[in-house]
Amino acid sequence: MLRINRVLYPTDFSKCASHALPQAFNMAKEYRAELHLLHALVLYEGDPGNAAHRLPDMEELYGVLEENAEIQMRSAVEEHGGEGFSVRSAQVRSVSAPGAILDYANENDIDLVVMGTHGRRGLRRLLLGSVAEEVVRLAPCPVLTVPERADTVSTKTLKRIVVPVDFSEYASLALTYAKELSAVHAAEMHLLHIVDEIVYPDFYPPVTPSGGSMSDELRDQSLERMQSLLSELPGPESQAQIHVRAGRAAPAIAEFAEEQGADLIIIASHGLTGLSHILLGSVTEQLIRRASCPVFTVKAFGKKLF
Repeated sequence: MLRINRVLYPTDFSKCASHALPQAFNMAKEYRAELHLLHALVLYEGDPGNAAHRLPDMEELYGVLEENAEIQMRSAVEEHGGEGFSVRSAQVRSVSAPGAILDYANENDIDLVVMGTHGRRGLRRLLLGSVAEEVVRLAPCPVLTVPERADTVSTKTLKRIVVPVDFSEYASLALTYAKELSAVHAAEMHLLHIVDEIVYPDFYPPVTPSGGSMSDELRDQSLERMQSLLSELPGPESQAQIHVRAGRAAPAIAEFAEEQGADLIIIASHGLTGLSHILLGSVTEQLIRRASCPVFTVKAFGKKLF
């Protein structure tokens, strides 16, 4: 069973954040973990333009915001209950919401972050960015993101878990987590390998790959390798349904999970930053924006829960 002693739930009291709250309580209750409710007050006081000139009663404003936040966090605890585990609430002042969450997670030895995500895509996401995506990329521990459109499902009622497999060491890590959760909750496990389609420019003449978009040999080799990987990895003995599809990774995974009625997707993040992240992007982050169910992201670095 996974070792989860401290769960962090960051909130800005939006509908999106509130949608993840039951998941945070469920995880804390199931693992008898300490639940940390965190609200970051972001007023950009560090602005070189000196926000104090525009907001002369900064401390008074902070006081009002902190009082309101405390009322809302207390109300959340009363609504969902905290039986069987302890609850701590905290407020921090910061110039960056992701920075505040990451600092708190490091300072308090957090094992799991549970947070909501809007699932923005396209220009809106480019302009607004995503707190959840930055936390997923840089957090020192696994992160469970809950899309605003997802049904609330406790890990106690997990029925179907999807694990994307690209045969990297990162995928092996995700599969190890999936084996643990699948064994404990008697959930169906679906391993999925996506054979990336080659996309040609419009001006290319029609191209038909030999054997179609994916050969039978390639499919058979992928199925065999996934079965071997499942049996070779440490953890409980597990059975899984194994699938191979052709397509673009993130959309294909999200579509498959929805078709299967998945309750959870488990995937690993490489933790790319800087230029590498800008150039390569992240299948994990694209999936978080597209998936209709919660995504449990494990880290290629940092804390392991087993």
